[in-house]
Amino acid sequence: MADYQRDLIGEHPSIDALRLLIARVARSPARTVLIYGETGTGKGLVARMLHQQSARATGEFVDINCAAIPDSLLESELFGHERGAFTGAQVKKTGLVEAAHKGTVFLDEIREMDLVLQAKLLSFLDTQSFRRVGAVTTTSVDVRLVAATNKILLGEVTSGRFREDLYYRLQVVAINLPALRERASDVLILSRHFIDKFNRLYNRQIVGLSPDVQEIFLKYPWPGNVRELENLIERIFILEDEDVIHTHHLPDRILRSVKARGQGQGPSSGPREDAEVDLTLGFHEATAHFQKRLIEQALKAADDNLQRAATSLKISRHAMRHQMIKLGLLSE
Repeated sequence: MADYQRDLIGEHPSIDALRLLIARVARSPARTVLIYGETGTGKGLVARMLHQQSARATGEFVDINCAAIPDSLLESELFGHERGAFTGAQVKKTGLVEAAHKGTVFLDEIREMDLVLQAKLLSFLDTQSFRRVGAVTTTSVDVRLVAATNKILLGEVTSGRFREDLYYRLQVVAINLPALRERASDVLILSRHFIDKFNRLYNRQIVGLSPDVQEIFLKYPWPGNVRELENLIERIFILEDEDVIHTHHLPDRILRSVKARGQGQGPSSGPREDAEVDLTLGFHEATAHFQKRLIEQALKAADDNLQRAATSLKISRHAMRHQMIKLGLLSE
């Protein structure tokens, strides 16, 4: 059995707090967990940790990327179908929910699920039972459902793209994953981890990063997060022969980004990338852009709770709603 606890790499306080939260939620009887995080922050890893540290660890862990399966097939993947239920259904099929009995189902990118299937998923969560496509009888199972998204779901609710009742059903326990730029002190620790990993995989002996590369890595905002860092290091292992990673091994986009960020001003001492604005915009458009990002960050930190987000920004809930409507984040 893999040691998923060991794979959550980092020494930043946010990672220490995340480990404790995962352990607590995993041991709880919670049937639903919602994971928020930007692309590449490790939502799938956290979902597996929740499974492995729970009493369900002896059961199956099944995962589905809702964005990767057409709407017409997703229901059958989840709940299965009877023979003859639709054209091409030549045999009875057991769905992944049923296969995960006594285990965990992980639904990544759940916001991509269509509204009709969202209603069926809500019914399943309320009853722990479902009908296979084409069936007349129900099947009962015992599973924990872990869902993940890289978007603020409250905005999807207000725009009508996500069911409000399902949102609140999933929101019982929410886990927010920090972006890599928010724990920049872990970049070098993660780099060492990936270098060791690929040394074993590719039978290489790369020693580490040059001082210049270390400085660049600490300044770069890593929009693709941990996944981007891992992919970059693997690319260097494949394409380069030297035993130290130097600046000439890095893509131009990284070098240009670091240079544009202020010549030596790292993410810990300067403004974060997601708080910056395009200076070619007009004043009013640039101000609106910044306000929108500020509100989105406050909502994420408050688990989409409007009142807590407004309090953190030191404005009233009414003023918060007014600004969200004005910026297109909330419908009237």
